[in-house]
Amino acid sequence: MKVEATEVDGRKVYSVRAFNQGVATWLARLPTLWVEGEVTELRRQQRWQSVFFTLKDPDDGSCLSAQMPRGQFDALNLGLVDGERVHVFGRPELYEQRGELRLKVLTIERFGLGAHLAALERLKQRLAAEGLFDETRKRALPRFPRLIGLVTGNDAAAKRDVLTGIVHRFPPANVLVAETYVQGPRAPAAIATAIGDLCRRGVDVVVLARGGGSFEDLLPFSDERVVRAVASCTVPIVSAVGHEQDSPLCDLAADLRASTPTAAARIVVPDLTELRTRLERTRERLHGGARATAERHERRLESARERLRRGPLLALERRAAHLATVHARLGALSPVATLERGYAIVRAKETVIRSPAQVTAGDELSIRVAEGTFAARSA
Repeated sequence: MKVEATEVDGRKVYSVRAFNQGVATWLARLPTLWVEGEVTELRRQQRWQSVFFTLKDPDDGSCLSAQMPRGQFDALNLGLVDGERVHVFGRPELYEQRGELRLKVLTIERFGLGAHLAALERLKQRLAAEGLFDETRKRALPRFPRLIGLVTGNDAAAKRDVLTGIVHRFPPANVLVAETYVQGPRAPAAIATAIGDLCRRGVDVVVLARGGGSFEDLLPFSDERVVRAVASCTVPIVSAVGHEQDSPLCDLAADLRASTPTAAARIVVPDLTELRTRLERTRERLHGGARATAERHERRLESARERLRRGPLLALERRAAHLATVHARLGALSPVATLERGYAIVRAKETVIRSPAQVTAGDELSIRVAEGTFAARSA
């Protein structure tokens, strides 16, 4: 667009609008470029079409306004906050209405993110090939740890969250805290040393805790020294680093990952109130079971006592019935019973006569019938 000037007293005079249009046209010819700085004054609202922020030079405080379409900004899903160092790709432009220079942003990357991510991915693959992340290496946490080791920063919110959670859930718990660097170049060696020291002091479980932070802040927890220290820890170890979306490499080597330090406290100790409730329910079940068992044995004993009391009588009754049966059988076979049916027993000189040939005429005979005995003489 051609910008026209007005002749006034022999000089070319531009209106503010024309001047701004001219500068904007000239800036539009400049190429896209990368700018490094810290994010400040980040402003984003749902009804706005753009996201606004300021890039600040950390060395001298120089500032540059920046603007990016909200849809593109949200699609990056970076979770940027004030103070983070970034690389911004875009082109300069002039907001003509106000004559303000700003950077029209096309994309954003955290400072050094690409190189860091590539290095972390290579380290991740190499450690995975060694088996440091295998699920078969994971150990179960002790149900009732006698001594809990906590590796955290000095005066860190993460330390407070873990200790508060443990004391609230299980007041008898004993915690040994190892305060160390959790950020910066000295952090990896310090964290690895702290883990080893706690293991040598006889803890039953270790919690590695740090609150949220930027990608760079959490880099020590992806350092090879820390990952190997976690993997070689002689007791189960819980990684509670950052927030849910953070995933440092120590999470993969730990026996268990907690989404936050507060969640780690819920994992390493039981809830005393819940334990007491469960114990009370168990006690009631045992009491009820013992009472039911005693009542069952009491009924069995009463039944046995009744059987013992009735046993001799039943035995006598059975014996009496048996004797009666035998008596009846013997009675049926008795000669007396035969006599009752009209038969008689004939004797001659105490010899039972079974044949007429046994007597001669005139022999004295003794005849027994059912109701007595009388004499007779053979004819």
